[in-house]
Amino acid sequence: MAEPVAEPYGETLAGASILVVDDEVGMRNFLTKILAPRCKRVEAAASPVEASTWLDEAPFDVVILDNILPGKKGLDWVTEQRRLGFFADTVMITAYADLETAIAALRAGVSDFVLKPFRANQILNAVARTLDRKKLRQENRLLRHELSADATAGRGPFIGHSVALGEVRQMLHKLAPLSTPVLFTGASGTGKEIAARTLHALSDRAEAPFVAVNCATIAPDRIGEELFGVIEGGDKRAAGLFLLADGGTLLLDEVAMMPPQLQVMLLRVLEDRRIRPVGAERDIPLNLRFCFATNDDLPRAVEEGRFRADLYHRINVVTIDMPRLQERSEDIVELAAHFMRHFSQSLGMPALELDEETLLKLRRYDWPGNVRELKNLIERSVILGAFPPEFAGDGEVTGERAIETLDLVEQRHILHVLDRCDGNRAEAARRLGVSRKTIDRKCASWAM
Repeated sequence: MAEPVAEPYGETLAGASILVVDDEVGMRNFLTKILAPRCKRVEAAASPVEASTWLDEAPFDVVILDNILPGKKGLDWVTEQRRLGFFADTVMITAYADLETAIAALRAGVSDFVLKPFRANQILNAVARTLDRKKLRQENRLLRHELSADATAGRGPFIGHSVALGEVRQMLHKLAPLSTPVLFTGASGTGKEIAARTLHALSDRAEAPFVAVNCATIAPDRIGEELFGVIEGGDKRAAGLFLLADGGTLLLDEVAMMPPQLQVMLLRVLEDRRIRPVGAERDIPLNLRFCFATNDDLPRAVEEGRFRADLYHRINVVTIDMPRLQERSEDIVELAAHFMRHFSQSLGMPALELDEETLLKLRRYDWPGNVRELKNLIERSVILGAFPPEFAGDGEVTGERAIETLDLVEQRHILHVLDRCDGNRAEAARRLGVSRKTIDRKCASWAM
């Protein structure tokens, strides 16, 4: 038996939520019948009043609207809803498509027309086209946001097999199926945004957007429009980052630097799961996983009056403290090799050799800038064609320098055994046949 041919709009419709507005029972049933098996959610309304109630309760991607409704024309209803706060795209079905109606529909922001009578594939194609355009607009807006915010800094794989990073991974897997807010803490450069992106990728929201917002860079006079969106005069409407991330994950980075005005607004969003765009009269339901990140001491910020206590308790449900690179030094070799491959390929320049002596020196350094500092070091070294003297390998040495080589050999062996023991110093000491104090003394001399 031949396999069924996949519909060209199957994937496009699969995640869509549709609202059908028509006073004819037969038309509502027909549209629901052809859309329900293909879409994530389909609801139907028999009147403008019922349709408005649905919009108050849940967000929709597309509204399929008859222009002739009891008590009000469909176009009048759309225009009214735009002023209240209505961001869904609209497909209008009508038996009358004169020029005047077409112009009015364009002004009201109608995305597509379907003339009655129509076949199932005509309405499906119209909805699919509308969803494709909506997705393209969303992707373009998010791409502009990422480019302006240099969001690529928080991208990349979650690299390392240390015990400390393993505990973080285990917590991310445990939290992934939940919608619980997560607060990522830790020093700058420890990978808080990468951890948040990993949590998003592990969740059932992985196909939806991940949006990162740096609270320290939001201009106070742009907070409302940037995050909540704006409606002006019914004609101008722009969705904010909250709505663009709807269904996915929103990371608010540098949350301790959040302006007081935004703290108040965010607290209401977290409590009500609704937002109100600037100029709108309707609260829009929101389906978001919230993540927060900071390198500041939030309890101290609360004591000093820089951060609201009620907001702190609202976001501090589950906290993941990202370990410093010094605390997971066994990951340095893997990280250095990854960054070397990445920058060699992206810059089109030859990779530098990560010899044993260089790797040991990398592990002995305390890395106050954490993974970001290591990444910058590798990129700079690839560009210059050599490591800085304090990290460069010396090759073969003789005479007095041979003592240093023996020290490095000892360090390499002890660190190797510690890696095999997952950082357990007591077990490493047992395998090496030395005391635990010896291992502690050696690690202290290496700033570990």
